[in-house]
Amino acid sequence: MNRTAARHPAHGPAVVLGVLVLLTAFLAAAFVGGVDAYETRGARAALATAPAEQRALQISLSRTDTTEPGTDFAPRRTDREDRALRRTLGIPLAPGDAVHGVRTTVPLTTPDPKLPRPDGAPAAFTLYAPAGLDDHATPTEGRLPRAAAPGAEVLEAAVTTATARTLHLRPGDTLHPGTLTVRITGLLTPRAATGAYWSLDDLLTAPHLAPTDGVPPLRAWRGALLLAPGDGPALTAEDRGAAEKFWWYGLDARPLTARQVPALRTRLASLEHGTALAAVRAVTGPDTVVDTAADSLLAGYARSRAALTPVLAVAACTVATTAAVVLVMAGALAAARRHDEFALLRARGASLPGLAGRLAAGTCAVALPAAAAGWGAARLLVPGSPGAPATGPLLAATAVAVVGAAVLPLRAAHVHRRPHPTARHDTATARPSRRRAVAELTTVALAAAAVTALRRHGPADGPDLLVSAAPVLIAVIATLLLLRLHPLPLRALARPAARRRGLTGFLALARAGRARTATGLPLLALLTALTCASFGGAVLSGVGHGRDAAALATVGAEARITSDRPLPPALRTALTKVPGVTDAVPVRTEVQPAPDNGPPLTLVVADADAYARLSRATGLGAFAPTTLAEPGGDAPLPALVSPDVVRRFGHDPMPLQPEAGSLVVRPAAVRADTPALPGGDFLVVAADAVHHRHPDADASPTALLLSGTSPDPAALRAAVRAHTPPGAHPVTVIRGEVRARLADAPLQQGAERLYAAATAAGAGYALLALVLAGLRAAPDRAPLLGRLRALGMSRRQGRRLLLLEALPQALLAAVGGAATAAVTLWLLGPATDLTPLALPGGASGTVPLRSGGATLLLPSAGVLVLTLAAALAQTWSAGRRQSPDRRAGDL
Repeated sequence: MNRTAARHPAHGPAVVLGVLVLLTAFLAAAFVGGVDAYETRGARAALATAPAEQRALQISLSRTDTTEPGTDFAPRRTDREDRALRRTLGIPLAPGDAVHGVRTTVPLTTPDPKLPRPDGAPAAFTLYAPAGLDDHATPTEGRLPRAAAPGAEVLEAAVTTATARTLHLRPGDTLHPGTLTVRITGLLTPRAATGAYWSLDDLLTAPHLAPTDGVPPLRAWRGALLLAPGDGPALTAEDRGAAEKFWWYGLDARPLTARQVPALRTRLASLEHGTALAAVRAVTGPDTVVDTAADSLLAGYARSRAALTPVLAVAACTVATTAAVVLVMAGALAAARRHDEFALLRARGASLPGLAGRLAAGTCAVALPAAAAGWGAARLLVPGSPGAPATGPLLAATAVAVVGAAVLPLRAAHVHRRPHPTARHDTATARPSRRRAVAELTTVALAAAAVTALRRHGPADGPDLLVSAAPVLIAVIATLLLLRLHPLPLRALARPAARRRGLTGFLALARAGRARTATGLPLLALLTALTCASFGGAVLSGVGHGRDAAALATVGAEARITSDRPLPPALRTALTKVPGVTDAVPVRTEVQPAPDNGPPLTLVVADADAYARLSRATGLGAFAPTTLAEPGGDAPLPALVSPDVVRRFGHDPMPLQPEAGSLVVRPAAVRADTPALPGGDFLVVAADAVHHRHPDADASPTALLLSGTSPDPAALRAAVRAHTPPGAHPVTVIRGEVRARLADAPLQQGAERLYAAATAAGAGYALLALVLAGLRAAPDRAPLLGRLRALGMSRRQGRRLLLLEALPQALLAAVGGAATAAVTLWLLGPATDLTPLALPGGASGTVPLRSGGATLLLPSAGVLVLTLAAALAQTWSAGRRQSPDRRAGDL
């Protein structure tokens, strides 16, 4: 390659275009793939993290719905139906996470005297004859049960070790559930106790105390006996617990993708109530019932996903607009550098289609490989969901390639559609054309109408293009208005500057006031990027504040220790020595029946001074300690109450019957929240006042509320274990851990990361817009400095000139960006609910945008600094290229 070709003016802009297309295609493909990836992780987590009984498909057929129970309930028949059902269901089933067999649906009372009776009521058992027991349990004592011969009087059964330990059973014991006689042959330890096999019924792994149906209800033990699969027909007698056949299949979340969720929901609905249910009944029987909670889990996921989409769409639309403007600026830079070449070609007879086609071929040779490389890099470097289709990222990269390849041909065709005389590049026309004025007014009117409609009527349900484009519309309005208005104050300031000594200030103001209208593209990019950064900052700040508030509402303090038994004073002393703990406030809570037979009330007894300090520290219902002071005599005790208590009972005295003795309280202050019970129906009274009325009553606390800053979880739990009395089961809840769980949900975590990445990408494109604007102006500024140097201007004055010239543009972008961001937050604030992004699980309440001075001013200040830094770099570069021996005759 010769020196002339190496210095061809097309090479530099082509490299810039290729780099921008590669970067933009990478970000576009990564964003689309990232959305699919986090949505897929959220869909899988919705099923995988749910209890096994909720993600299982449950199929059952009662004994009364069969004609020959003895034959229909035989293990060969149920096994054959199991294989046919697996082929019929058409949903992903977890391997090994299934169970089928026969069970009784009514517990059989077992009057054997050796079984424990807490309130005198006999125990009762549910009998199961599941298939595959030997694959899901390990005998620790004895052996597995064997099927009895038809008509045998004694059946064999096994129980889990937890059931045997609680009900005092051993191998060889004989039980009499209902009319059956069952002999225990072994004790079993479940394998994968949280899987679908053992989640069929909680009684399979351990017995529970349950109230009887009598009046008054009595506590009685409920357990399960595990029979051999061949004993299923023995349970079909009418007096043996209403037996039924069952098939449980756990759904496999591993191959599920976000795109498959609608089809899976449709299939589950069809299995429960549609045509697929008819296919199931053709296998098992005409009265088969199919039920599952997996559809509810997926419906909750779909609601969260739909609520997150509008928030992400705002960031996507804003960043996409900024990237498109930067690509257009790159094409305009290439067109400006090759302006003389194109003018010469047109003068020699080149047609517009021929010129555009030639340029399109050249830009495609750069843009298409760059977009393909960006798409490939996104597929390799950005983790996506396995098996996800590449169509979305490929289309995004293709759109970037089309924009990048089309800008230069279209720009060149527009500029050179007719010959133009050579004109200076540092002047503006005296009056813009009427056509341009009409186009700008029309654009402003349409954008203002769209913004007004959005403000008045709010967003539509689901993704709303108007909401997503709102920041862009506001940026367009601001750009057009600023471009029209900003020369006026600059030209006004130039008049007094002309009368001052020195020409630097006057020249800077004059050149800034006569700046070409082509600066509209960088200004639009900057305003859009600033709006994206400010809106993104408000979103992330609102998410963090919402999670903090939700964690505080759950715990009520930095940490909470509750117990079913009184907590000793030594525990409080030990907790105050834990790193990060400043105080431990003891409280005693008791649930009191309401006089109106409505929802119960919670009585909180606490030290007034310590509890008031905790309330002020947490911001939950702060009050003065004197509010709860002992009134003396027989006067009702003053109480801090919730608004619902006042609404239900007014301000009249209220009698209560706590364990300490009868009390009469009256509302002294109303607070919406309190640390011991945020948001509930509570009454808070002073512990010393209760002690004064009932000095012999037990005032030991049942909870400790800790204040401080990030207490050490390990040390906290170690102190609780070391100072808890035997038999107590304290529960420790730490605010930081609750907040961490709120941030760990895959759907919310992925959306938050993508939003932060989009905000950072918008800031990066703003910087690129500044760089491209500097490159666009560099060919004009270097000769200017050379001429001024020839006229006697020093290097320092030249640098000051360029800095002062860039300062109005920087202030314009900073002020306009802050104003645009403020309008966007004002417009979208009432319509934006961050609850799905901040809190998983469909939490109640609303998490709004959280904006402030830092959210609005920091991005604008950053743009101001970057603009001046870019101008300083250009002055340094132009000074180095400037010829030192230019003379006045060389102008």
